[in-house]
Amino acid sequence: MGKKGKKENKVKGAEKTAAKMEKKVSKRSKREEEDLEALIAEFQNLDAKKTQVVETKCPPPSPRLNASFSAHPEKDELILFGGEFYNGKKTYMYNDLFFYNIKKKSWVKSEIPNPPPPRCSHQAVVVPQSGGQLWVFGGEFGSPNGEQFYHYKDLWVLHLATYAWENIKSPGGPSGRSGHRMVVCKNQLLVFGGFHESTRDFIYFNDVHSFSLDTFTWSRLSPSGSAPSPRSACQMTSMPDGSGVVIYGGYSKVRVKKDVEKGTIHSDMFLLKREGKDGQEKWSWLRVNPSGNKPPPRSGFSLAVGPAGRTVLFGGVCDEEEEESLEGDFYNDLHLYDTVKNRWYQGLLRPNKTEKKKRRRGKKDGAEAEGEEEEEAEKFEAPTEIVKEIVTEDGTVMTIKEVVPGIQEEKQEDEEEEEGDNDSASAALVEPCPRSSAMTTTRQGKLFLYGGMFEVGDRQFTLNDLYCLDLHKMDQWEVLVEMDPKTQEWLEESESEDDEEEKAQGAVKEEESEEESEDEEDEEDHPEVKSGETVTDYQIRTEGYWMGLARTNMGPDAKEKKVAKVALAMAKVFYEDQ
Repeated sequence: MGKKGKKENKVKGAEKTAAKMEKKVSKRSKREEEDLEALIAEFQNLDAKKTQVVETKCPPPSPRLNASFSAHPEKDELILFGGEFYNGKKTYMYNDLFFYNIKKKSWVKSEIPNPPPPRCSHQAVVVPQSGGQLWVFGGEFGSPNGEQFYHYKDLWVLHLATYAWENIKSPGGPSGRSGHRMVVCKNQLLVFGGFHESTRDFIYFNDVHSFSLDTFTWSRLSPSGSAPSPRSACQMTSMPDGSGVVIYGGYSKVRVKKDVEKGTIHSDMFLLKREGKDGQEKWSWLRVNPSGNKPPPRSGFSLAVGPAGRTVLFGGVCDEEEEESLEGDFYNDLHLYDTVKNRWYQGLLRPNKTEKKKRRRGKKDGAEAEGEEEEEAEKFEAPTEIVKEIVTEDGTVMTIKEVVPGIQEEKQEDEEEEEGDNDSASAALVEPCPRSSAMTTTRQGKLFLYGGMFEVGDRQFTLNDLYCLDLHKMDQWEVLVEMDPKTQEWLEESESEDDEEEKAQGAVKEEESEEESEDEEDEEDHPEVKSGETVTDYQIRTEGYWMGLARTNMGPDAKEKKVAKVALAMAKVFYEDQ
């Protein structure tokens, strides 16, 4: 009894400390939020003038991140709402609503009267009731200069059958926050975690709230057991049988000194278990130790629920803190978590070469053929890191890392015969560029990925491309909307835009001319490209040469990882010039 009593006292003490901190943060940020309320009211006044639903066919939505992306519960449509965009000087917040028709591959913008005010980092879920409903809770509104924040605690529902927004006013809900997670568990919405931040203070949450879809009432849950530490941006997935939800990862930060903050990327897992009948259920926290290959630590990953109860995790970023800089490694890999088996799997693409294998085998018996298939499948599980370069309209060169599955080595006697097949297979390996804070959702076994961002130096690139991946086949990404370099806008604060553009263009031209002259001088010394050799094969074969050249150019103090990236890029550029 004594030990149990101590644990209960510790839990109550932690709750009191969190409550005091929340009150302190809310008090200090109250003035900031009051300033922003007037700006939010202006947006609402403009929206209030709209009295009819207006639907307009449109090009893809503008670049953004931290929006919500949901699949219609009945139609082959995807729903995009809200989000944010930062161009280096100004932050834009959105409350626009778009529908993507999967079959027609077209976008429609829907202007519906009295929508929620602009926001990002909110949560949205769909339910099939009454012809389909989209529920939206919380999020934040940032001032254009990015120095003030307003955190919402409102709850909205979009009735998809009638195209009408409704503000659900029910007391007792979670405090204002963003970066939280919300899922449907049987007949209720569950909200966990998030954060609330002002210019001077911040607090992260680990509380759990339930909203009944039957009674439209909020209640705060008090699960037994040890809860996850406070965090935002975690994975939250409902069990297929409604027996609870799984929490994975997330991000939080603490203030270690007056002006020094330390961020933490979490990689632990928990089960919020539900027991008992509806209305009388009891909740408890359990630590989860999954099998398989768990994703490397990261934040800003995207999440969707795929077929057979598997959760799909895409991308994200892992920041590398140095003495005077902060650099992030962005990802574009896939990881699958099976909620039933409690197991992680790495989601590697499997290029479709079934027909080619059949032609090569001829009349081999089934057992031998099956053995070869297993052997070849193993060879696919060796991803290769390559570097991709994109030039924006303003002349900026974006260098981004991609990881593609390794291509199987062909036997010497098959290379000439199937050279054309090798080229087509290599060309099929198209993947989204690495990114964080993208939007993902699934519909009929297909994963859809939209937007997000990545950084190159001090510049942020916000995307509006759209990809699709069949989770049953896992063979290739389909590009539905390509990234348009013309949409990339970045403004620096130190100089005028005209001066910057001229300097950037001049620097790019000067750099290009220097590189051209260097290439002309050194071209004949580079390793030649063999006939039928893919870019990946060439990079692997000549890795030592390009690493040495990159090391010579970058100096002995350059980090090995950066040298490797430059070496891959140099090899790729030379390969494409041949």
